[in-house]
Amino acid sequence: MLPDIVRWLSRRSLRTLHSWGAVAGWFSYALSPTYRRRFKEHVAQAGVARKTARAAIAEAGRLLMELPYLWMRPSSEPIRPSLQVSGDALIAAAHEQGRGLVLLTPHMGCFEVVAQAYAERYGSRHPITVLYRPARKAWLRELVDTVRTRPGLATAPATLAGVRQMIRALRRGETVGLLPDQVPPDGMGVWAPFFGRPAYTMTLAARLVQQTGAALVLTWGERLPRGEGYAVRYLAFDEALPQDQTESAAVINRAMERLIMQCPQQYLWGYDRYKAPRSGSIAAAFAQDHKD
Repeated sequence: MLPDIVRWLSRRSLRTLHSWGAVAGWFSYALSPTYRRRFKEHVAQAGVARKTARAAIAEAGRLLMELPYLWMRPSSEPIRPSLQVSGDALIAAAHEQGRGLVLLTPHMGCFEVVAQAYAERYGSRHPITVLYRPARKAWLRELVDTVRTRPGLATAPATLAGVRQMIRALRRGETVGLLPDQVPPDGMGVWAPFFGRPAYTMTLAARLVQQTGAALVLTWGERLPRGEGYAVRYLAFDEALPQDQTESAAVINRAMERLIMQCPQQYLWGYDRYKAPRSGSIAAAFAQDHKD
């Protein structure tokens, strides 16, 4: 039943889905005291004006409703209705150097479109592999695994095998995409400040760069108003990454903060960023692949 609904939604216009998503976002906010509390706490922690942050409530709903539109789009069709790209000279520079490339994006705007836009533009020569956490529901896991794989776009699960897959991709001069503000499994992160509060932060991004010599670029996909499409923005990562894991995590968190403050209206403030990590470690992947 649910896959049928997803397919039905995928045939609606982006403008319609974003309209419905705005309503869904406010319903979720109204019906969940936990979500409201977390949203308000995170906004206050970041020092964002409440009036500015209110727009993010509707944007969270739009994030959910646009997924069928992007997932079910035929792989032969370009992203519609409009796709704007800025800062792509940074991508071209990394490709010209023959280096692997790590793209970092926070939970802001449409992070799903970032990988698709990259694959559409560069994937034929420089494929991208994105890290994801497999869904717990079997039907959803099967659906997501199917629709996310596209020409020039591969997925890697947040497992030991997935880490090895990303390392191999970077060593081939390909690209990897990560959400560094996602809480990693226990053993794959360190506690580092995020908007002035300790948050368990992945070390994966920095270690991939340090181990493979890959370039590092920031990116995010802005959701344009009235369902007009998306603007994918690439920005320079302007701080050197220290070798120390805690220090490098703090540097990456600062980069995410600067990016988020460019458009706090589209950040997912309800995400449980400060939670304790779940059990399970894939840190051994780095040690093993370093030997290989």
